[in-house]
Amino acid sequence: MGPKAKKSGRKKRKITKAERLKQLQEEEERRQREEEEARVKYEKEEMERLEIQRIEKEKWHQLEAKDLERRNEELEELYLLEGCFPEAEKLKRDTRLLSQWKHYIQCDGSPDPSISPEINTFISLWKEETNETLEEVIAKSKLVLNQASTLADLDSGNMEKVIQDENVTLYVWANLKKNPRYKSVRFSETQIGFEIPRILATSDIALRLLHTHYDHVTPLCPVPTSLQEHTATVTHFVKDEVKNEEAAISKELQEEGKQRENESSSVQEEETKFEEQGDSEVQMSFVQEEPEATKFELEMKLLSETVLSAQLLLIENANEKPCFFEDNEVDLCQFTTLGGVYHLDILELPPQCKPMKGWMIVEILKEGLQKYIYPPETTEDVETENAFPPIEVTLEVQENVIFFEDPVVARWDAEGKHWQTDGISNVSYKSEERLITFSLETFGPVTLIQDSHINMPFQSWELRPLDVNKVLLTVTTVFTEIQIQIKENLCMLASIKLNNKKHSSILEGKWMTPISFICALKEAGLNIFPSGHSHFYVVINYKDPLVEMKAYRQLALLSSAFAFGWSKWNTVCNSKKVIVKLKEHLTEEPTQKPNWTNLMFSGDRAQRLKINENSEAFSEALQEETEFHSTLYHMVKDFASKKAMEKIRSSNCQFIDSVCYMLLSTRLLSYS
Repeated sequence: MGPKAKKSGRKKRKITKAERLKQLQEEEERRQREEEEARVKYEKEEMERLEIQRIEKEKWHQLEAKDLERRNEELEELYLLEGCFPEAEKLKRDTRLLSQWKHYIQCDGSPDPSISPEINTFISLWKEETNETLEEVIAKSKLVLNQASTLADLDSGNMEKVIQDENVTLYVWANLKKNPRYKSVRFSETQIGFEIPRILATSDIALRLLHTHYDHVTPLCPVPTSLQEHTATVTHFVKDEVKNEEAAISKELQEEGKQRENESSSVQEEETKFEEQGDSEVQMSFVQEEPEATKFELEMKLLSETVLSAQLLLIENANEKPCFFEDNEVDLCQFTTLGGVYHLDILELPPQCKPMKGWMIVEILKEGLQKYIYPPETTEDVETENAFPPIEVTLEVQENVIFFEDPVVARWDAEGKHWQTDGISNVSYKSEERLITFSLETFGPVTLIQDSHINMPFQSWELRPLDVNKVLLTVTTVFTEIQIQIKENLCMLASIKLNNKKHSSILEGKWMTPISFICALKEAGLNIFPSGHSHFYVVINYKDPLVEMKAYRQLALLSSAFAFGWSKWNTVCNSKKVIVKLKEHLTEEPTQKPNWTNLMFSGDRAQRLKINENSEAFSEALQEETEFHSTLYHMVKDFASKKAMEKIRSSNCQFIDSVCYMLLSTRLLSYS
C-alpha cells in the first residue's frame, strides 16, 4: 500500500468534534424516542390488559351474582332429586324387615344371622348338645373302628387320608411304620405335604393339615374411638330430630283439634249441605290422612339425614395410625389375610385296633386325641442340639385368590392373639403351580398375607352407562384392570385383566348386593376399597370429605346418561375442589374418540373448564359461553340433550344408591 492510500485512510477515520456531538445528540434523541414509543405502547397494552381484566372481573361477578340468585332454587331441586337415597334406604329396611318376618314364621330353630346374641346362643347350645340319634352313634362308631391301621397305604405302610368339600380340606397322615428313612410326606400324588426330621419319622405321631377356605381366626378390627364418637353424635342428632319433629306434629295436631272444636257448630249447620253434595267423606278422609303424610315426610327427612351421615362416615379418614408394640406383629390395617387358614398339628398316634381270635380290640382313650409337643419342652434325653430342626411345609394357594406379589407367610400367636412373621424361614413361591414352601419352627395356624393397598393409588377410572339403570365401572391399577357392572341394587364382576391379559374368576357373572360384592372382591385379593386408615399407607390426593361425598352423590345421579372419567387436573387443583371429565353417553358401545369436557366442582359450585386433558398448564378459566351453577346436575343441564335429562330423571332409586355406594367405597377422587 502506497503513501497516498495511507493518507486517504487516515482522513476517513478522523471525525470532527462537531460531527461527534451531532452524532451523540441523534443517538440520544433516537433513544428517547424509542423509550417514549415503548412507554406509550406499554401504557396502551397495560390499559387494554386492565380493561380486559376489569371486563372479565365484572363478568365473573355477574356470573357469581347470577349463581347466587338461583342457588336456593337449584339446591331445592337437587334435594328433591336426592330423595332417591332415603327412598332406597327405606326399600332396604323394608326388605330386611320382610326377611326377618319370613325367618320368624319358619320357626325352624335357626338363628337370625343379623342378630349376634342369637348366633352366640345357637353355637353354645350346639356345643352342649349330647343327645344324639342312633344313626349318628353308629356313624361315629364306624369312625372309631376304622382307625389308621385299616387305612394303611400298601407301599409305605403309613396311613393317608384327604377329605374335601367346598369350604374345608382335611389332610391326615399317620406314621404307622416309623421308618427313619421315610421323611417326605406328600398327599394324594400332590406336592402338598411335609419334610419331617428323623425324630418325628421314628415317633408315634400323626400330621393333620386342616385348610379352612375362610378366616375365622383373625379378630375383628376394633372400631376407632373417633368413629364411635361420630356414630354416637349422629345417633343423638337423629333422636333429637325425631323428638323435635314429633313435638311439632303433636302441637300441630292439637291446634287442629281446637280449631275443629271451634268450627264444630258451623260444621253441624252445614252438615245437611255436605251430605247433599256427598263431600263429607272426602273432607273427613283428607283431615285423617294429613297427619300420615306429615309422618311420612318426617320419616323421609330423618332417613335422608341418616343416609347423609352414613355416607360421610364411609369416606372419613382416621386421625391416628394404629400402634403395634410386638415385634414381627402383622399390621392388619396394612395387610390382609388371603386364602383362608391352614391349621397345622402334630398329634400323638392313638392306640391302633388289633385282630385277636376274630375280634378287633381297640383301646378307647377318654381324653381323645392329644397334641404332640414339638419341639418338646424338655430335651434331656436328646444327644444333639439339632435334633428338632424346623419342619418344611408345602401348601397349595387357594385357586380363587390372586396374589400380585409373592405371599408373606404368618403364624398365629395364641397368647398375643395376633399374626406374626417370626419363626418362619426359607420361603419360596412357585406362582405357576400355586405352591408355597417354607420352614416352620413350631406347628399351629398359618395364613398367607398380602399388602391391602397393593392396587392403590389407582392409575385411572371410568364410569360409563351401559343400559337403562346399568353402568360399567372400570378401575385401572398398576397390576390389573377391574370392570364392575352395577344395576339396580346389585353389582357384578364383569372382567379382570392381569398384565393386559384376561383372567378368569369364579366371581364373574355373579350378581351380589354391594356390601357382599365388596367382601367377595377383598377375599379374592382384589382390594380396591380404601379403609379409614389407608391414607397412612398410600400417597393420596386428599380431598375435603364433604366435597368428595357431594361429588359422588351427584355423579351417581347423572350416571345413567353421562360417562365420567379420571382427569389429570384433579391432582393439581386444591383439596376443596374436584375435577372430572365427562361426556354425554346414550349408547351402550364406547365412543372411539370421545369429546370429553372437564368439570370442576367445589361442593356448592360447578363450572366447565376451558382446559382439556392435552392442555399444557392448569387454569380455572371458564369455557366460553358457560356459567356457574350450584350443582353438577344443573351444570350439565345447560348442554345436555333432552333425551339425556329424561333418562336421568327416570333413573331407579336403588340403582343411583348402588352407584353412589360403590363410588364412596372406592374413593376414586382421592385414591387416583
